[in-house]
Amino acid sequence: MSNAENADGQTSIAARDVFTVIREAGEEELARPFTSLFWSGIAAGILISFSVLTEAYLRASLPDTEWRFAIENFGYSMGFLLVILGRMQLFTENTITTVIPAIYERSLKCTVQMLKLWGIVLFANVIGAFVAAAFMAFSSGLSAEVVGIVNDLSKHATGYGFSESLVRGIPAGILIAAIVWMIPSAPSAQVLIVILFTWLIAMGDFTHVVAGSVEMAFLILTGQMGIIEGFTVFFVPTFLGNVIGGTVIFTLLAWAQVKLEVEKD
Repeated sequence: MSNAENADGQTSIAARDVFTVIREAGEEELARPFTSLFWSGIAAGILISFSVLTEAYLRASLPDTEWRFAIENFGYSMGFLLVILGRMQLFTENTITTVIPAIYERSLKCTVQMLKLWGIVLFANVIGAFVAAAFMAFSSGLSAEVVGIVNDLSKHATGYGFSESLVRGIPAGILIAAIVWMIPSAPSAQVLIVILFTWLIAMGDFTHVVAGSVEMAFLILTGQMGIIEGFTVFFVPTFLGNVIGGTVIFTLLAWAQVKLEVEKD
């Protein structure tokens, strides 16, 4: 394992070593009991709602100016900080973390394990999203102004239609995978990495299947969107876009750059 030092005297990690770190993390995730993954996924679905809530509170607190949009979108990072730093199971992280072991092993068993993990984590994330959305829609803990803003944010996030939701999901998948890839190289900067990359998702109006599920669930629970409409027009295309961006584009390209250097144990 050969590492180099950068101009600041800090150790930089070679791409193949980043690959190994993520592969080992993915193998640990694949070995976890499904019940642990399920409850962690529910927690992630609930905590990701703070992206929507923080964005709503910032919009409510800021003057209606041209620059408000750029500032309020920093609120979108809050849920991702809670989930990623809290080591909760977020589906879009697994479009790289658990895919790398499957690519490395190239075995049916590992691929089946990966798909099972995907299914249980995504299902749990959606349950958590509906729990959080129910709180926002029906509890007395939020002001009418904030609930109104959550409603506006939800309509905006889920209102693109199938093809546009899919296309907008691709950059979001790439950026989440990039967060996972970059953190091993710069662990001391992980907070900044998460904030900047997820802020860019919000600024670009890119669609994220889990954060967007909170907004989709809010509209479903308040009777503004049908369940079939929500899942076919928003959820499915966004899921596909995130997988294309996180797995087909980013992870496979990451594998391509190291596959000749990586040796099996």
